[in-house]
Amino acid sequence: MKTASASSKAAGADARVIDGTNVVKEYQTGAETVRALKGLDFHIDRGEFVSIVGPSGSGKSTLLNILGLLDIPTSGTVLVDGNDVSALSETAATRLRKRVIGFVFQSFYLIPTLTARENVEVPRLLDRKPKETTARATDLLERVGLGDRLDHYPNELSGGQKQRVAIARSLINDPQIVLADEPTGNLDRETGDQILDEFDRITDEGVAVVTVTHDDYVSEFADRTVELVDGRLSDV
Repeated sequence: MKTASASSKAAGADARVIDGTNVVKEYQTGAETVRALKGLDFHIDRGEFVSIVGPSGSGKSTLLNILGLLDIPTSGTVLVDGNDVSALSETAATRLRKRVIGFVFQSFYLIPTLTARENVEVPRLLDRKPKETTARATDLLERVGLGDRLDHYPNELSGGQKQRVAIARSLINDPQIVLADEPTGNLDRETGDQILDEFDRITDEGVAVVTVTHDDYVSEFADRTVELVDGRLSDV
């Protein structure tokens, strides 16, 4: 999320995947209005790796939900691939999310009764192109070093292998941006390094990666780190 300088990997308005202006998010808690985000300006460019840090309760999850089209701002403007998210119907937002955004979660969220390849295929199950989907899932798993684990179930995989399956799943629809929530939180340092290396390779292909993390180590791999404190964003 760029607040000032240009990314080392992409620059210019035509390179932007997400652009936010004066973004405010408020919630009603009884009679009280809680302002989780307080007028943020940001943008995310293709091919950059951005780390968002900040204490618990600072608004990181709220921001990630808005970036992922799971929520809309109370005021301000968020453009995703040029589309104003506040103007989208639920159906249109779902289609845009599928086309533009991939998700990686701290707890993996793999379906235990499906193999690694089948888990990667899940976001494309309604496309009715089973041969293309299987070929794409196989290719992605081979790219992340799991070509010999295609038919293994989640309980037969290590934590790092599960996270690589999750990364492959996030790429199945050729997204422009991958959003990762605490992607190294459940991993040891060596395995975390492998995951961060995967993210670096993804950005080399022009896909933006945005991580929300409490792990300062992740920021060492990022092109840019921003801090969210009390609903306000600043460069680190």
